[in-house]
Amino acid sequence: MAFKKEDIIIIEPREIFVGKKDASITLMEFGEYENEECAKVNEIVKQLLEEFEGKIRFQFRHFPLTLIHQRSLKASESAIAAAQEGKFWEMHNVLFNNRRNLGTTSLKLYSKEAGVKNKKFLDDLVNGVYGWQVQDDLKEGHSRGIKELPAFFINETPFSGKPTYANLSAAIKNALRRGKTKAPAKKPKVSTHANKPAPRQKQRA
Repeated sequence: MAFKKEDIIIIEPREIFVGKKDASITLMEFGEYENEECAKVNEIVKQLLEEFEGKIRFQFRHFPLTLIHQRSLKASESAIAAAQEGKFWEMHNVLFNNRRNLGTTSLKLYSKEAGVKNKKFLDDLVNGVYGWQVQDDLKEGHSRGIKELPAFFINETPFSGKPTYANLSAAIKNALRRGKTKAPAKKPKVSTHANKPAPRQKQRA
């Protein structure tokens, strides 16, 4: 008799945020760990989280450019692996700090630095346990029309322009202002006669 394999629940990248859980502004970035511009903007994001503390939450989605950066795929998988122990952001920062040396064996060392305890960490990377999650992010990125990295979205609206601190800060402030001025949607009135048949008209002889 074959034993049923236990279902493993994986924490997906779309479920991982940093910042206030119910913040009115969601800042989402598609990026990868070997990209220099993504590494630079990671420091900018840290500043934005401080400036808008309590008002925004940040999410990082994976878009490894494997034709240019062959190690970015496994690096993304390693971040998702760390997320299973609540260590995504620790691993995220360690990966950017070591972006020029992201070999699979090195990723195991970085996981320890990030506080990951999983003894099967390296085996999971080699076996591509979290590969599907990265592919899901890639598919979503392509569906959103992403061509260059880093790519930002503010409350699902694509951010255009150079992702500098000044530009992103201004865009977030605009989004906050729009949120304050937007009037709450009124519930449509439901007619009590909506389902009643129309009265018949008397016909004249």
